[in-house]
Amino acid sequence: MLFLGLMMAVVFFPSCGEDDEMNPPVTGDDITVTGTVTDDTDAAVEGVTVSAVTGSATTTTDASGAYSITVAEDDMLSFEKDGFISFTVEVNSTAAIDAKVERGPGLKWAAAFDADGNLVADPGFGAADIKPSNMNLGNLSTPGGFFDDTNYKGAVDPASMAWYSGWTSYENVLAGGETKAFTQGTLVTITDADLSDGMDQTWTKNNTYILDGLVFVNDGQTLTIEPGTVIKGKSGEAENSSALVVAQGGKLLAEGTAAEPITFTFEGDDGSGQAPTLRGQWGGLIVLGKAGLNSSPGTSAIEGIPTNEPRGTYGGTADDDNSGVIKYVSIRHGGTNIGDDNEINGLTLGGVGTGTVIDFVEVIANKDDGIEWFGGTVNAKHLLSIFCGDDALDYDEGYRGNNQYIIVHQDPALDAADRGGEHDGGTDPETGMPFATPFFLNVTAVGNDGSRTITFRDNAGGQYHNSIFVNFDRVIDIDDIPDQDQDSYQQCVDVYLAIGNCVFFNIDEGTAPTDLFKVSNP
Repeated sequence: MLFLGLMMAVVFFPSCGEDDEMNPPVTGDDITVTGTVTDDTDAAVEGVTVSAVTGSATTTTDASGAYSITVAEDDMLSFEKDGFISFTVEVNSTAAIDAKVERGPGLKWAAAFDADGNLVADPGFGAADIKPSNMNLGNLSTPGGFFDDTNYKGAVDPASMAWYSGWTSYENVLAGGETKAFTQGTLVTITDADLSDGMDQTWTKNNTYILDGLVFVNDGQTLTIEPGTVIKGKSGEAENSSALVVAQGGKLLAEGTAAEPITFTFEGDDGSGQAPTLRGQWGGLIVLGKAGLNSSPGTSAIEGIPTNEPRGTYGGTADDDNSGVIKYVSIRHGGTNIGDDNEINGLTLGGVGTGTVIDFVEVIANKDDGIEWFGGTVNAKHLLSIFCGDDALDYDEGYRGNNQYIIVHQDPALDAADRGGEHDGGTDPETGMPFATPFFLNVTAVGNDGSRTITFRDNAGGQYHNSIFVNFDRVIDIDDIPDQDQDSYQQCVDVYLAIGNCVFFNIDEGTAPTDLFKVSNP
């Protein structure tokens, strides 16, 4: 587990002895200052630029950290090097100044790369799968509890049939094909009024249900969807958007099987297969619960639904809230716009609690994020977020769930794809608690040349273990915000943000830890 330690204060050590005869006072306008520069681990630092603050003299330290510079005796010396925290020292007629420069957060983070079991290696994926054939990928760590013990890294056991086989579109996409075909039934149009009586309903696989607008499962109501059922959303934007929304207190029992998954798609999908690049044709699936957030006043209006709709509220204090079961479900071609810069995610989870079961869920070809958590505590296994237009995995508002066996795969031809993971802290206030501290184990993330693997912002924490990241431009970005006591870098220090026992390969920026991990001011 990554632990960077508290930042040390920058200090300098003028060389002085007990006998004034050994260090006679320096007189005159100029003085030659010599010394050695080391870092906060006492290692010599080569390439530090040492400059006069008001004069023009400048030099750099050699491999032993030594330097020599002639400056005015009342000048100051500046010490600067990329990755280190710059500082100045008064000369004050002192002829020998040994300086200690503090490594910046990026270097401290990178220094923990090997110690935490991370490595750069080719996982050895097959031509049409993501099973790692390289079995020398280092040690594993598993927290126990919700998580299964595994003897491999990444989302798929190389010794078994892939868990996504048969019921998802992923095999087809890996082979360059279209989304998985399905059989549709008799078309039945559903509007919000059809569920407004609050009575429980069951949707059966002999029908195909067409969502006309936003359709809510209301407080106290249960919607059961049989295995093999197809649900389609009408196309449209803004007030004409279509989506299925499980409101607070409502329940969705969508429990498909590997042989008969439940499919959410758009009205024009005839089941013969669609391009995995066809995005934004309808809304998506939105689930709203009563689990805790870190934003004020503790409840929020979910993005993707007009703010004047009271059933769009999520959040509360019931972290064990139960919104139902979502299992063996494929969500396709969603992400329509409802307004400027406001699109619906494939699967939106707002304040969803641990009583909810989420397992074997595919989101493919969504125009916005694939899966987004807004606070809450819900756990999940066997998730796919593939060929989506924005982030594959996104969380904020203090999400604190556990997740295992996750596949992220970005469209290699899509320049607009953003991050494999965009992880934010609070919204209002940005320093709100509880902090976002989810776990992600056994992730396989395949990016493209224009995207980043993970960004941690604001005060977001979170942990990734036993995971594989390949084909990204940049890997890990972490906010270090000036004058903020709790930011994502501080979550590293406090061990609420960690990257351990993970594998990185074919990253455009390089292979050194300082290439793979970036800590910066936003």
